[in-house]
Amino acid sequence: MVESRRLAFDPIAEARRQWEVHGWPDEAEAMALVTSVMRLQQIFLTRADATLRAFDLTFARYEVLMLLSFAKQGALPLGKIGERLQVNAASVTNAVDRLEARGLVTRRSNPEDRRGTLAWLSEAGRRTADEATKAMNESVFADLGVSDSTLRRLFDLLADLRRAAGDFS
Repeated sequence: MVESRRLAFDPIAEARRQWEVHGWPDEAEAMALVTSVMRLQQIFLTRADATLRAFDLTFARYEVLMLLSFAKQGALPLGKIGERLQVNAASVTNAVDRLEARGLVTRRSNPEDRRGTLAWLSEAGRRTADEATKAMNESVFADLGVSDSTLRRLFDLLADLRRAAGDFS
């Protein structure tokens, strides 16, 4: 995995300082937080992509496999996948197309809504999801460098921000 060179200082803390010096002290903390979250997203996605590359998966496709693996029947309507993953229909279609081409999911008519389509997790898809999850747990989720209680506090604080932004009620 290619990581960027470690800096001797925190460039986001310096940006916050510059924000204050250049006349935006009221926005400095929020700018630093937003920038930090975006940087962490880059770091985490790089790690996830490097781990999932061995399974020929992107994080988006991995999320679809996992969502299907959590479903009682191993199947969900495409619209529900988009809703739960908070992505548009085209993104779901693209991910399911690619997973279907690899035999990891199949599409079937929805017996409860004949106009709708279900994505079904195949046995190969379930095996791939299980193996990829073991790798993700070891390489991405196992040790983020802070305690479990800190992780929980961070999650709760970020959930507050997501709720305030209208992500969920």
